[in-house]
Amino acid sequence: MSDTKTSPQPADAAEDPDVERLSSAPAESDSAPVGIGVLGWLRWFWRQLTSMRVALLLLFLLSLAAIPGSLVPQNTNAFKVAEWKNDHRGVAPLFEKLQLFDVYSSVWFSAIYILLFVSLAGCILPRTWQFVGVLRARPPAAPRNLTRMPVYAAWHTDAAPDAVTAAAHRLLAKRGFRTAAGRGSVAAEKGYLREAGNLLFHFALFALLAGFAWASLSSGSGTKIVLEGQGYSNTTTQLDDFTGSAFYGVDDLDAFGFKLDGFTADYQTQGPAAGTAKEFVANVRYWEGADSGKQKNARIEVNHPLEVGGSKVFLTAHGFAPVVTVRNAKGEVVYRGPTVFLPRDSNVTSPGVIKVNDYGTGPDGRKTQLAFQGFFLPTAAADFTHTGPISTFPAAADPKLVLNVYAGDLRTDSGLPQNVYELDDKAMTKLQLNGEPAKAILKVGQGWELPDGYGTLTFDGYQQWANFTVSHRPGNALALTGAVAAILGLIGSLFVQRRRIWVRASTAADGRTLVEVAGLGRSESNRTAEELAELAVDLQDDAPAADEPSADEPSADEPPGPDRPEDDAPAATDPPAATVPTAPETKE
Repeated sequence: MSDTKTSPQPADAAEDPDVERLSSAPAESDSAPVGIGVLGWLRWFWRQLTSMRVALLLLFLLSLAAIPGSLVPQNTNAFKVAEWKNDHRGVAPLFEKLQLFDVYSSVWFSAIYILLFVSLAGCILPRTWQFVGVLRARPPAAPRNLTRMPVYAAWHTDAAPDAVTAAAHRLLAKRGFRTAAGRGSVAAEKGYLREAGNLLFHFALFALLAGFAWASLSSGSGTKIVLEGQGYSNTTTQLDDFTGSAFYGVDDLDAFGFKLDGFTADYQTQGPAAGTAKEFVANVRYWEGADSGKQKNARIEVNHPLEVGGSKVFLTAHGFAPVVTVRNAKGEVVYRGPTVFLPRDSNVTSPGVIKVNDYGTGPDGRKTQLAFQGFFLPTAAADFTHTGPISTFPAAADPKLVLNVYAGDLRTDSGLPQNVYELDDKAMTKLQLNGEPAKAILKVGQGWELPDGYGTLTFDGYQQWANFTVSHRPGNALALTGAVAAILGLIGSLFVQRRRIWVRASTAADGRTLVEVAGLGRSESNRTAEELAELAVDLQDDAPAADEPSADEPSADEPPGPDRPEDDAPAATDPPAATVPTAPETKE
């Protein structure tokens, strides 16, 4: 009959420190050293810095420190910084002193970053060393009193103790436990992936931060608008803008180039999603190095960049460039070609400026310059009297060019930086016609006779353009690997339970074998009890539970009388019909 019982004593193992400690994490102490000098204080500071709570605190501070970099323009975009300083003259000097225009290279941000690196390294290295020691060590031997374990079961059997321990060793090894046989007992341990996942998470976090640091120190990017039929060579003279880093500058750009043969944009034409892009494709021919004779065909799509050397070419935007011809009063061509207009909405309503710097002499005999400001509308609205010039569809179904004309000084020779897509009209005069600003709405092929004898403008057509971002970020692969590894490590540390199981077989006073099975888990879980119950059932093949003698028939080795000594095993409580041990009891 089964003899399964649990002890009422508390579930602790104070006399067995190895049983209690299942983690390789170093013990932490919050108490500061008292009266042990500078060296002692340094050791205490190191322990605090390398504790996990300080690492999490530094990670939180790093995320807070990054917020100003998103709210305040950085010196990587000098134009926006100058504009912000001009609009906030009162606080600009304070922001300069606090390095808020260079957040990610500031002293305080770098200090937090470096401290976080040191803290993570101090957390990881000792834990790794201790974990290696745990892996090399044998599972701890069975405690003296297994009834103190949170999960415990026992029964009597007629099998020999050596046969029971051999069967337990075989079954536990088959279940993936690390086993060690002792004198009359078997110790087994499982769930090392929990601590391995914990360490993997911390190593991955370290790699993630290292990848970001590498990318910020050795990366660069630039943008370039390329018209259909035109080419690009990866040099700073051809980039519209460039942002470098400490170890990546204009001399480190990868040598390559490409030519934009055509750009294709396909849109939904019906339904509630009308106007939504289905496909953006830039068909290019590219070459590596300085030899442009060996060209290869490629397609650049959104989220499918062209990889050349250590750089990636992303397709980030597209639009239209109206082609116009401007003639002066003598009929001479003073401007001809496409001018890029930048879209401002999803229907590609594109404002822009055409600047004629070399117009020459105006009707009044003085040297002058012209500018045309307006909109290119791929699909112009039928009537935009009350809405202003707008496009109703992003494709060029009914293109129109809406323009006003200015005469005067564009101030391009003033030495001040100008945005080529905006008009500085401080020294310009808007030309009038019949007392109102002169305005033209042109279709392809139509012309406009300018007021006051300034000549003519002809809308010859349009070209499509594509905006490319050339990016060099060597730390992205490391950061991505770290992020994936961190997720895997977190899964392992959350869902794998570290647990230990002991099986002891000893000869009881009545000559039978007493089998004791006990388990200890790192965290509160029913898994240990379930695994112990399965092991107890599997052991029945080699160590079946023996029937207990009747209560009114004492065994031969027990002295008669009421004062007979207690058996080594707990008193039997199961009914006579039981042939297997009952489920182990998990003690609170």
